[in-house]
Amino acid sequence: MRKSEVIAAESVACLNKALCHLKDIWEEIGIPEDQRLERTNVVKNHVKSLLDMMIVEEESLRKRLRTSIEKCQKELSQLCLELQLPPFQEDRSSTMLQQEKDLRMHVEVMLKEKNQRMQALKALTEQDQDLCDVLCFQPFSVSAGSVPSLEQLDKFRQHISSLTAEKERRHKEFVTLKKQIILCMDDLDQLPETSFEKDVVCEDEESFCLSKENIDSLKVLLHQLESRKAENECVCGSYREKIHELWERLQTPQEERDAMCEHMTLSKQRNMQALQAEVRRLEELKLKNIQNVTEAIRNEIAVFWDKCFYSSDQRQAFVPFYDDDFSEELLSLHDAEIVQLKQYYEDHKDLFEGVHKWEESWRLFLELEEKAKDPSRFTNRGGNLLKEEKQRADLVKSLPKLEKKLKAEIEQWEHEQNREFQVNGQKFMQFVTDQWELYRLEKEREKQERQLKKSKQTEVDMVYGTVVRTPTKRRFLGSTTPCKARKQGNVRTPGHGKPPHQGLLERNKENVCHLTGGVAGMTKVPASPQRNFSINSVASTYSEFQRDLSKSSKSKHVAEILNSTIIQL
Repeated sequence: MRKSEVIAAESVACLNKALCHLKDIWEEIGIPEDQRLERTNVVKNHVKSLLDMMIVEEESLRKRLRTSIEKCQKELSQLCLELQLPPFQEDRSSTMLQQEKDLRMHVEVMLKEKNQRMQALKALTEQDQDLCDVLCFQPFSVSAGSVPSLEQLDKFRQHISSLTAEKERRHKEFVTLKKQIILCMDDLDQLPETSFEKDVVCEDEESFCLSKENIDSLKVLLHQLESRKAENECVCGSYREKIHELWERLQTPQEERDAMCEHMTLSKQRNMQALQAEVRRLEELKLKNIQNVTEAIRNEIAVFWDKCFYSSDQRQAFVPFYDDDFSEELLSLHDAEIVQLKQYYEDHKDLFEGVHKWEESWRLFLELEEKAKDPSRFTNRGGNLLKEEKQRADLVKSLPKLEKKLKAEIEQWEHEQNREFQVNGQKFMQFVTDQWELYRLEKEREKQERQLKKSKQTEVDMVYGTVVRTPTKRRFLGSTTPCKARKQGNVRTPGHGKPPHQGLLERNKENVCHLTGGVAGMTKVPASPQRNFSINSVASTYSEFQRDLSKSSKSKHVAEILNSTIIQL
């Protein structure tokens, strides 16, 4: 049994006890029955009135609770719709009082969520408006009167982040463009003229509208200024080139050149004007010194003729070059010719430089070949011999590659120009072929001379014995020591017959120890083909010298050859 039921039973018992007590009192007093009935009714009415009043109050409480529950239910339904949340699920098993409390708490939580979202929406809307004003964008599409969902707020925040990043990017681009525009205007000695230019240069950076149209206009303005600056630099460059050319032709003193130092580097408007004035002054001086200037141009023309490999016919084709009647017209013809030559050289510079490179390489190759014929180079102890051989080997490899490259370039040039590429009036590749053919014929001639000389030496050796000559101040490297060489050299073979002629002795001093024994001594050591050589007479290159030395070291008579050499030394 509940405590409330127990208390209710106790209340009934108290009421009955009180009535019994009143009955006893009334009997003891002797109150008549009609008055007892009246007094009992008064007690009943009083108790009933009190209970009715209590019931009314509790009924009122129940009604208030029902009203609050209905109100909270409606508010919750509306808030769920506004916040885009699922409907609230009530706990039907709870009492009316608990139900009202739960609904009221949920209403408070949802109202707080709604207020937070609306405040966030207001702040984001203000930021979006500021960014859109700067970037000239349309505001973010969101209803200001409705409660945004969490997803909408996230998208709004992302939109604000992208706008902020775009603003920073455009602002950085604007600052960069502004600096470049100011520098270009300074180089051009130009002040802002239009309202847009004044807004860019003079106004505060934060107040400038960073719209795409304005950024594009900035780029166009910068491009225009850079184009004008480039034009000025090009004009100034042509003025400087003309000034340098006239300075050289007129032999202008260095003091006058130094006075133009500032204008020869900068390209502002005042610099261009100063350069223009200097060109006019020098042109006037040029007209006053036509002969000297014309001769200077002729020297320059001759240099470019050499660079472009002009033949004598091509040079004579420019008749004004040989005219001594100096006039302004003659000077103009020379000016036009040097301009045409310079342009022609620049158009085919790589080809001409390649031909020059081949000529230098060929000249060096022939020089090294000529050095290779000198026997005295073997006495060089500074390492030049190996360096020259390495350099010569590199040229042997590089020359054909260079010729192959030049051949392709010449074929392309001839295809474009529709004429033959000539060097000094001759087709260059034919000239290269002729040079190699002359080189081959010269090598063949030298080979024949060596063979002829060797044959003559062989004949002499067969008659008078082998003569072994050694390079100056050099010794053969071998296993035979000087002591053994002297010991073997002192051996004499007794012979018979008439001694050799005195002149032969003079020509065969290296073998004098063998010849003193008479003719029999010569016949004991026959002149075999293996001994018929002379290193000085046949070794024209370092490689041939090594080859002959190797052959001599393998000969079965190497001891006798080395002994005769050592005895001579």
